[in-house]
Amino acid sequence: MRHYITPIALKNQIRIVLVDDHKLVRNGIKSLLEEEHDLVVIAEGSNGFDALEIVEKENPDILIIDVRMPEMNGIEAVRKMQSINKSTRAIVLSMHDSEDYIMESIKAGASGYLLKDTDKKEFIKAIHTVNNGEKYFSGDISNVIVSNFLQNSSDPPEIEKTTSSSDSFGLTKKERQILSLILKGKTNSEISEALNSSKRTVETHRFNMMKKMNVKNLMELSSKALQNGLN
Repeated sequence: MRHYITPIALKNQIRIVLVDDHKLVRNGIKSLLEEEHDLVVIAEGSNGFDALEIVEKENPDILIIDVRMPEMNGIEAVRKMQSINKSTRAIVLSMHDSEDYIMESIKAGASGYLLKDTDKKEFIKAIHTVNNGEKYFSGDISNVIVSNFLQNSSDPPEIEKTTSSSDSFGLTKKERQILSLILKGKTNSEISEALNSSKRTVETHRFNMMKKMNVKNLMELSSKALQNGLN
């Protein structure tokens, strides 16, 4: 059943629809989001059919949808949404971090995938990133995607290589070590353990490395690294 809230969205507010079959979950997410002045939840639903009906009628900026729901699941709803609305961007929010769910969500057209234990800061960051037309996947989710990409990618295209690609990007020794582990599908926690560093240190090195290589996410990082012979 649809649950319209009909708030008056202010100029420049990001209009959000929440779809989850648990009302308590929706209430918690709504309360968290609306602490931010630039976010507004305009409607709620409890299954994929609700999501499609609301998106078609209201044309929200962001759809936040659960994976497992009765009648129609979130992945199928995101897939069908592509044919009725190209402007609304979907973020899948789930308690499941299985590779199947993640990859199927991406194939269906989701712009983001977050776990339900994501903290508020990352949740808000994900919404703004996706609203700006980019993709957002939390750290460990990104590693699942990278691992799948590496397992299924063919040999990278031949390109002219410099004498030392890592030097051309200005990567430090530590950054090259972290990159190597990322390309093996390791999570931030696994990398920090392997290098005897804190998780925060690993995340900082990864951020600096992505900035040097001019990439926005781990998928682009992995692709560029392979193309430049950094594997």
